[in-house]
Amino acid sequence: MKTALTIAGSDSSGGAGIQADIKTMTANGVFALTAITALTAQNTTGVTGIFETSPEFLAQQLDAVFTDIYPDAVKIGMVSSAGLIHTIAQKLRQYEAKHIVVDPVMVATSGSRLLQADAVAALTGQLLPLAELLTPNIPEAEILAGMSITDAAGMEAAARCISERYGCAVLCKGGHQINDADDLLWRSGTGKWFRGRRIDNPNTHGTGCTLSSAIASNLAKGYDLDTSVERAKEYISGALAAMLDLGKGSGPMNHMFALKGEFVGD
Repeated sequence: MKTALTIAGSDSSGGAGIQADIKTMTANGVFALTAITALTAQNTTGVTGIFETSPEFLAQQLDAVFTDIYPDAVKIGMVSSAGLIHTIAQKLRQYEAKHIVVDPVMVATSGSRLLQADAVAALTGQLLPLAELLTPNIPEAEILAGMSITDAAGMEAAARCISERYGCAVLCKGGHQINDADDLLWRSGTGKWFRGRRIDNPNTHGTGCTLSSAIASNLAKGYDLDTSVERAKEYISGALAAMLDLGKGSGPMNHMFALKGEFVGD
């Protein structure tokens, strides 16, 4: 069985972060490994508290994983401080990690800031250049590219800028009043649109975590990047379309098992 490691924060409401990643990886047929960067007090409406893991303990978690069950892919989510980012980058280089997918979590879907200002330089200088793929949403792409995005052409310009700056592929995610659900994959100087349809589902907490984890899962199983993105978009669309509602604002992770396991083991 293929394995994927998620390095991210814990979400007490279970809809995003580590919990979302484990559910997504499991549903996509890979064994989920974890290294927790922070405990959070959050739900679908926002983040009310963050308790960080120390860099030393995060390093111990990563050593424990890489020296025993080497991951076939790595997904990185919420990392809110420079010290933790430095630790992750050092360990990924030490163990020559492969298929690194970075969801550069700076702003939650609810609008809450999740990355300390002094950590931005560490993220861009240490971690992003190690990635095979970055998956920013529109606000995050604006920060990384240093430009405003108001339309599809702006997404292309920003994705090109980010890809060239960090030497990796970029999946610029749509939404945010730019388009329905169209994402742009930019790599090696060319872009490819992955068209989608907006699903009228208010339960969107954790969608970014889900998508990046699904991509990492498919990379771990040996699919190429284009196919991994396509399968991940199909997966999250199915999760949202299931329309399972656990209560106010419940996230798409809560819909994963309504998919009847069609992705598991294929």
